[in-house]
Amino acid sequence: MSEPLPADGDPGPAELSPWKNWLSVASAVLLALTFIVAGVWKVTDPLAAAVRMTQARVPQLLSLPAALGFGISETLAGVLLLVPRFRRWGAWLTGLLLVAFIVYIGLLYNVLRGEECNCFPWVKRAVGPAFFIGDAIMLLMALAAGWWARPSRGLRSAAIVLGAVCVFAAVSLGVTDARQAWARAPEFVTVDGKPFSLRQGRVFLYFFNPECMHCAAAAKQLAKLNWGQTAVVAVATESPQFGQAFLASTELRGVLTLDFASLSKAFTFTDVPFGVALENGHQRAVFTGFTATEPADSLRKLGFVN
Repeated sequence: MSEPLPADGDPGPAELSPWKNWLSVASAVLLALTFIVAGVWKVTDPLAAAVRMTQARVPQLLSLPAALGFGISETLAGVLLLVPRFRRWGAWLTGLLLVAFIVYIGLLYNVLRGEECNCFPWVKRAVGPAFFIGDAIMLLMALAAGWWARPSRGLRSAAIVLGAVCVFAAVSLGVTDARQAWARAPEFVTVDGKPFSLRQGRVFLYFFNPECMHCAAAAKQLAKLNWGQTAVVAVATESPQFGQAFLASTELRGVLTLDFASLSKAFTFTDVPFGVALENGHQRAVFTGFTATEPADSLRKLGFVN
């Protein structure tokens, strides 16, 4: 007599050896946690994620859509991996994302080699051989999670999960935009031990890390602009003892403040390099991408540079 099928009509992992079943479930859970954390971070802090995209040579115009797109995809993949009846779909989506990362970094390897690739928050990874080894291990985990999982079913339910993730991303982006619209600078910051007003005239705040090569490249571009009556205030986010040396080496003319804590709370600070254009203390624009043409073109339109 033939063996009866499980209640759902699928033989599934019941016929697997214990070690295969354990490896499949463990791989799925570990990948799910990794991708959910990475995806939720991108969705809840899209501006910071967009900065990382720009640093990875994604065009600035596409950086924010790319950050949201990957955030939604990673979150969805992680949730699908956690649900047994969606696990195979989640594994294939995870594998597809990993292959896309590997191919993209491989194509730009000579340009990005040695630079940090913070695809996952709090995990510092430099582009190099170890990067490909790490992603290859995760790709093998995705194969193990999907190959030994039951065939996925419930497309409508999976679509509902996708819709929920998209709504979450839209709400998060709306909150971020609202915070930017109402942002206002503190009345004063300290410069050379004296109060410096941020609510009089036009001020450009430039957040930087003296040890960040992206910050140095951006500062050199800013130094070429004719600022006219606009005051440039450089804000050291780390290693403040090297702030003045940074301004001197990049030839960026401006004053230095160490009041990073109060300024980062006032604005939606993401990651360095980061700029804020203020007019009488009110935020006019935020800049997270620094290229040969931006933020120079936008600052000219705003009247901050000549």
